[in-house]
Amino acid sequence: MSLDVPADLLARAERGPVEDADFVDCVRASLPYAWEVVSRVATAAPDRPDGFADHEVPPPSEAERGQLLRALASDAIRGGLERHFGVKLAFQNCHRVAAFVPSAVDSDRYRAFISPRGQLLNQSPELRDC
Repeated sequence: MSLDVPADLLARAERGPVEDADFVDCVRASLPYAWEVVSRVATAAPDRPDGFADHEVPPPSEAERGQLLRALASDAIRGGLERHFGVKLAFQNCHRVAAFVPSAVDSDRYRAFISPRGQLLNQSPELRDC
């Protein structure tokens, strides 16, 4: 299961739409490692001249790797994180997370990061099992 949804939030969701802030709080509590990684790159990106920050350190365990996969593979979770932090997230190799400020999404760096070539160049033997 991706998220540990509190009973009151589940009840509200059953009745209708929920606020983004409530959803993001659920993500933060359920996927703490993913939250930490995304928070770090999202906070750093606006301070960089190119509006880009990334995290390349492999997770300490498969549990943390799973958190990243769940957070970034889910359109709802990824979208919630992007709206919360005001960035565009990109993802490679089961652990390389990048954040781009909105103005950097039309950059050569962003296009290179999300390209098939960028994915291929980010491969190495130690990462092929992820």
